[in-house]
Amino acid sequence: MKSKQILSTILISALTALGVLLGYNKFQQNNNPNFKSEITIPANYKYAGLFRDGAPDAGPVDFTQAAAAASPAVVHIKTKTNPRQVNNNLPNQRSPFSDLFGEDMLEQLFGNGGRQRSIPQRASGSGVIISDDGYIVTNNHVVAGADEVTVILSNKKSYTAKVIGADPSYDLAVVKINASTLPFMIYGNSDDTKIGQWVLAIGYPFTLETTVTAGIISAKGRALGLNRDRTGSRAMAVESFIQTDAAVNMGNSGGALINTNGQLVGINSAIASPTGMYAGYSYAIPVNIVKKVVNDLVKYGSVQRGFLGAQYTDATGLTDEEKKQLQLPAYADGIYLTNLSSNGAAKAAGIKEGDIIRKIDNVNIMSGSDMQEQLSRFKPGDKVNVTYERNKSLNTVAVTLKNSSGNFDIVKAETSVNKLGAELVTLDSRLAKTYGIAGGVVVKKINNGGAIDDQTRMRDGFIITKANGKQVKSVEELRAMIGDSKDVKIEGIYPGYEETFEYPLDLGN
Repeated sequence: MKSKQILSTILISALTALGVLLGYNKFQQNNNPNFKSEITIPANYKYAGLFRDGAPDAGPVDFTQAAAAASPAVVHIKTKTNPRQVNNNLPNQRSPFSDLFGEDMLEQLFGNGGRQRSIPQRASGSGVIISDDGYIVTNNHVVAGADEVTVILSNKKSYTAKVIGADPSYDLAVVKINASTLPFMIYGNSDDTKIGQWVLAIGYPFTLETTVTAGIISAKGRALGLNRDRTGSRAMAVESFIQTDAAVNMGNSGGALINTNGQLVGINSAIASPTGMYAGYSYAIPVNIVKKVVNDLVKYGSVQRGFLGAQYTDATGLTDEEKKQLQLPAYADGIYLTNLSSNGAAKAAGIKEGDIIRKIDNVNIMSGSDMQEQLSRFKPGDKVNVTYERNKSLNTVAVTLKNSSGNFDIVKAETSVNKLGAELVTLDSRLAKTYGIAGGVVVKKINNGGAIDDQTRMRDGFIITKANGKQVKSVEELRAMIGDSKDVKIEGIYPGYEETFEYPLDLGN
């Protein structure tokens, strides 16, 4: 009897335990949609094609073939910049020792006329061969101001290179070596690149041999405020960087960013770092921008850019209070047009101030860098469809782009006057009479990186009255007087000072 009771108790306990387990399992399935015997794949994963037959399929990533194909087309670029004369003339500049020694003795002791000479500067970077006859793309900042450019191939052969053209607004340049049957890089499509995609950076960091690093694309369309136009202003600069975490250091500038098929998708240009060394992020110029710039520099000597002829505020991310301060509508976001050129392309197409740009050629425009990237692909005379919002309604219109001067002419390569690196305006005739001069050109603002900034201590407000010994009364006369001259002597005055100041300049680069 006792044994039957014991067996009965055990059986009841087992059935009870089984019932509890089954009930708990059913409860979990009903209350946790992820707890299922079959995996339900979210739509975004299906769309990306990451799963097959319900199971994840990452697969191995092999970089060896891409690196082997692309590395021979990446070159080492070395530059040499000769010493420059620096003129230290400033109004009323007088040495505190001149009363003791006299100016003549000071010149003998400390230099000729306050001019100092710097030592030769050497630098290095990278470049990418884009044709078998020796055209190479690199960054403008790699070759800017260089007197000698040397290209060293991956097989150690060395060539003297000629700068074909450069544009600091894009930070791109094209150089050429006399060679044939060279390995070269195949262009990819930067529009097709995606966040999370594997990429390789190839270059010559720290003057080392060819170096390959890997990472992923972590963002697109970045604007960092690094680029400047020829005057040193950001106004005309184009930035829409591909951001990656592939390790890039000094010397990688101008090198290749490639996909796993070995195709060029960008030119490495910058790093974000508190130390100047790699600290996690690097930035590359998208190859679709590179292709346009390279073709223009080779064909015309300068980049042919299409402009809407509009000033704008990038209202994305602004608070209501910030919009109020800028006198923007509360609903405004994206590219809010604040001013239109009277002879610009946008106004001619019927676009008005206060309109918000939404798309260019059916590509969504979310930021100023998005718009710069899209417009940089077109030249004056090209037609683009612009979708804009007005009074909360969308409209699309065909816009025929113009150049920065408001016409369709081909923009010629820069003249030497552009290399001065300053904003120049013709002196008002009434002020000229006040200063007792026939006329001149006011150096309104000296920008960083130009010849005036690098080679002199000229101050804003200087009035140019002569160039190479000939009188100038307007910006046009100054431009014609300088022409393509390599060595220029500028003379002029500072308002309120009687003496004339001279500034010799080397515009050879």
